[in-house]
Amino acid sequence: MKIEKELFGKLSDGTQIDLYIIKHDDGSQIKITNYGATIVSLKVPDKNGNVEDVVLGFDKLDDYINIRNFYGCVVGRLGNRLANGKFSIDSVEYNIPQNEGANSLHGGVNGFDRMVWEAEQIIEENNPGIKLHYLSKDGEEGYPGNLDVTVKYTFSDNHELRIEYKVTTDKPTVKNITNHSYFNLSGNVKYDILNHELQLYADKFVPVREGLIPTGELRDVKNTPMDFRTPHKIGERINEDYEQLKLGLGYDQTWVFNEISDKPILNGSVYDPRSGRLMEIFTTEPGIQFYSGNFLDGSHAGLNGVVYKHREGMCLQTQHFPDSPNHPEFPSVLLLPGKVYSSVTMYKFSVKL
Repeated sequence: MKIEKELFGKLSDGTQIDLYIIKHDDGSQIKITNYGATIVSLKVPDKNGNVEDVVLGFDKLDDYINIRNFYGCVVGRLGNRLANGKFSIDSVEYNIPQNEGANSLHGGVNGFDRMVWEAEQIIEENNPGIKLHYLSKDGEEGYPGNLDVTVKYTFSDNHELRIEYKVTTDKPTVKNITNHSYFNLSGNVKYDILNHELQLYADKFVPVREGLIPTGELRDVKNTPMDFRTPHKIGERINEDYEQLKLGLGYDQTWVFNEISDKPILNGSVYDPRSGRLMEIFTTEPGIQFYSGNFLDGSHAGLNGVVYKHREGMCLQTQHFPDSPNHPEFPSVLLLPGKVYSSVTMYKFSVKL
């Protein structure tokens, strides 16, 4: 095992951006940059031992700056959608930039994905990693409070990617922070994700209205194409005549986990029969946003020049629910001074023959 550091590029003001590479003896590796606390590349073996990328990303910093598709970054303060870019705390209304029609998406115009994080190399329980820190100042993108955020990535030699979040504030505020990696287990994006088999331990999901804003309901998945309690190929029902699939142009909703714990528990998995790669998802979060790459359109050339076409990547973002500040019936995203918000998610990669 070793950790390498190299120059990834520079911003227009001359700020140096670094790339950290964790390498293991079997060829598996992860690349992380302090621009947006972004996972740039993640390589793990298939059933034949071929080590290939299972995430989407870019080879150059300039592409992350110029193309805001959130590949691999940390999104916040408030990941997912906020209706009309508004919420209130103690009867005080806050306005966040509307960057997706009338709504705010992933923190606004300049969210955490656009920020330069402080980074340091770490070893935790013999696992190499990168610790990233960012102070989001009071009023940034309209959010109240100085929000102190630490994100730790570790990548073990048995291919466990662990992501830990720790957040504090000095004023009442909101947070919903997650990683926005696009996964494709075929390796180097050989195929789309429609043949991947998805399982989510969720009896309910969060239905949406126009603009992909939650209605406030938690709907049973039973007898709908949203039922992944047993494994289903993603492409099996994606084109069914179901209003939620039409609204999202495919899957783009949050599933509500049946069990929540303060320690990460197994809440789902993805399996690619062609490569044999299996990704298990462990988290302390109450839900997961499953997005089936509906807006990937072939306009971006990513790692190694591979063009990312329709549904060639999928997001599985462990998180709280969209628009939570405006839905008191949802698990709260309110953070108060003196409190510490912590969250853990782990993506464990293996092969199944």
